[in-house]
Amino acid sequence: MAYDVIVLGSGPGGYPAAIRASQLGFKVAIIEKESLGGVCLNWGCIPTKALIKSAQVYEYMKHSTNYGINATGVQHDFGAVVKRSRGVADKMSKGVQFLMKKNKIDVVMGYGKIKAKGQVEVIAADGSKQIVEAKNIIIATGGRSRELPNLKQDGKKVIGYREAMVLPEQPKSMIIVGSGAIGVEFAYVYNSMGTKVTIVEFLPRIVPVEDEDISKELEKQYKKMGVDIMTNASVESVDTSGAGVKASVKKQDGSVVVLEADIVLSAVGVVANIEQIGLEENGIKTEKGKIVVDKYGQTSVAGIYAIGDCSPGQALAHVAAKEGINAAEHIAYMEKKFHHLPEAMDYNNIPGCTYCIPEIASVGYTEKAAKEAGYEIKVGKFPEGFVKVIYDAKYGEFLGCHMIGTNVTEMIAEAVVARKLETTAHEILNAVHPHPTMSEGLKEATAAAYGEAIDI
Repeated sequence: MAYDVIVLGSGPGGYPAAIRASQLGFKVAIIEKESLGGVCLNWGCIPTKALIKSAQVYEYMKHSTNYGINATGVQHDFGAVVKRSRGVADKMSKGVQFLMKKNKIDVVMGYGKIKAKGQVEVIAADGSKQIVEAKNIIIATGGRSRELPNLKQDGKKVIGYREAMVLPEQPKSMIIVGSGAIGVEFAYVYNSMGTKVTIVEFLPRIVPVEDEDISKELEKQYKKMGVDIMTNASVESVDTSGAGVKASVKKQDGSVVVLEADIVLSAVGVVANIEQIGLEENGIKTEKGKIVVDKYGQTSVAGIYAIGDCSPGQALAHVAAKEGINAAEHIAYMEKKFHHLPEAMDYNNIPGCTYCIPEIASVGYTEKAAKEAGYEIKVGKFPEGFVKVIYDAKYGEFLGCHMIGTNVTEMIAEAVVARKLETTAHEILNAVHPHPTMSEGLKEATAAAYGEAIDI
């Protein structure tokens, strides 16, 4: 069957791309090998947040006396927590099915591979093959858990994020290798429910992409919760021959310690799914494990686009969604169905959110990056380790915002919109923020940067 647009993958980049293409008048097909919604919806963002919510509720109940409520005999049911998480993911996947029908998008189940320009071969679960044709193809094949050579995942004792969501029983102890979003989120979930958690991070600090003050605050909070943290450390090898796992960890001074746990969770990042999808055969260029694209997502072959984790932008669901919409609009512009080019992505104004407790949210330059970029800066904090803002001292340009605390992932959008509108410190200071709210912390941090803070 012939289409105007084929989307390869139905994750948070693929399905918005398909919907936007349909809205623009194209006949669209989406190809998915597993479940609609991709990894984010089925095995990432959504079910992880469900696990975190269960862990948070359990934490509240355990400390209910802090709120004047006496809840005794509070217990958690690990199996029920996992079941709830899977139910949330299934419900969301069904929601994507509804969106496909609503927008008249054909769903073709199977593994898609580009055979030629305008042709995709789809191999179904039963091995049958069909060719689906379209003038334009959007590759949205996403990513998967990265495997280190000395930390091979067996799915039982050495696991990735997928297995961590559906363990048959709660481990008594867990070593988490890597302290990015995936690592610290699972550290919170398992530690809250009583698993002894040790984080091993190769770099000098946890959540290493964040501002240094955020890293320090999270480390302080996690240690207070009972999480062991080893930075400047690397897992050299694992021994799974016994009942549990023995991990040999090399420290900064070169010494090696052996840690024992029931399970090792490898959370060392994500690698793009770009193998066996027909890139090389069709002259589609790749670099450093990603598909090379222009500012509109177009690959080295006209009419073929790549978005989301398989392309060079940040591996975030909201980045993939916007890239997918941009790709659909660029196709429409080229086909004269859309009157202007889509606005190219500004990758320096992308909010990053980590849903551990306390939450982390950030956008723009860290203090270190702003200095390295040559800016003379003003920095404000409210209070220490909660909201940190960075402004250009000369013009008041809003360079960066970094937050750690309750609901900060909801608050960061103000900073994103402010930076998009080229808002300066002057406007933030003079925009009245409601009291008492968390959001006023942004204004107070800005006031602190300019020596005008009232509440600190």
